[in-house]
Amino acid sequence: MDPQRVIAKDVKHTKANEERFFCFGKTALGVLTVRFTYRENRIRIFGAGYWREGKRVYEKQNEIQKSTEANR
Repeated sequence: MDPQRVIAKDVKHTKANEERFFCFGKTALGVLTVRFTYRENRIRIFGAGYWREGKRVYEKQNEIQKSTEANR
């Protein structure tokens, strides 16, 4: 539900027939990272957790977006 969520392709685990993604979003407990794919018109979640790297990606991406918007 986070409007500032970040979705990124999981290049390390994407296969030729199936792309995988990360979603980084803020919750009441912190920045949650969810690994998922789309399969048969459904979202299949592989894992979720409060990972430090996910928090860094989320904060960096939102910092970039804020500075880009401020320069407009």
